[in-house]
Amino acid sequence: METIKEILLIFGRIITIIPLLLLMTIYMGKRAIGELPIFDFLIIVTLGAVVGADIADPSIHHFPTAVAIVLIGLFQRVVANLKISNRKIGRLITFEPTVVVQNGKFLDENLKKIRFSIDNILQMLREKDVFDLNEVETAIIEANGAISVLKKPSKSPVIREDLNIVKTNSQITFPVLVEGTVYTNVLRNFNLTEAWLNQELQKKGVYDQKTVFFAAVNRDLQLHISLKNDQNLKIPPILH
Repeated sequence: METIKEILLIFGRIITIIPLLLLMTIYMGKRAIGELPIFDFLIIVTLGAVVGADIADPSIHHFPTAVAIVLIGLFQRVVANLKISNRKIGRLITFEPTVVVQNGKFLDENLKKIRFSIDNILQMLREKDVFDLNEVETAIIEANGAISVLKKPSKSPVIREDLNIVKTNSQITFPVLVEGTVYTNVLRNFNLTEAWLNQELQKKGVYDQKTVFFAAVNRDLQLHISLKNDQNLKIPPILH
């Protein structure tokens, strides 16, 4: 009998707290569920913890939980308004955009700062229909963790279509050297050797594989490289 009462109590809390949570989420606005910058992420996590504890533990009083949800929602809305009205506050409670690719080259120091790997960036670029790093003029990791990509003008598909230029090969590159590790299986797939790789690196003025952060080859056997801590790249000042 006691078990049935607890089940009914939990069910009652679910059907009362979820609608309240939905209303407060709508009140907080689309940013709280769509973009998830760091502050909104913390708000969502806190709401989840409060609601989860209330539903799972019948000994917790229900009314204070409802009050906590409303207060958290109001607090988020106040902070969101402050971020809009005062840019300094906005910068303090969120991340700055970070340039991770410039002129088709990885910025390894920036990747380390935000703890993104090469694989993370390549996957995110593929999701943006970019399969060749050399097509990218600037790629930026935004405050919400998403990537924004500016392609080089010459790589715009609209321009090629307007000029009636038909490419025989798809624009996709394959990693052959990542942070000092040679992907011999990729080289074999193209009937290439490590000697060929070293020769191509030397043509680009690179004589030590350890200085290469990332290197990839396309179907035309063109090698594209990103050096570690490349000082020759001019990084655009992307800020909030």
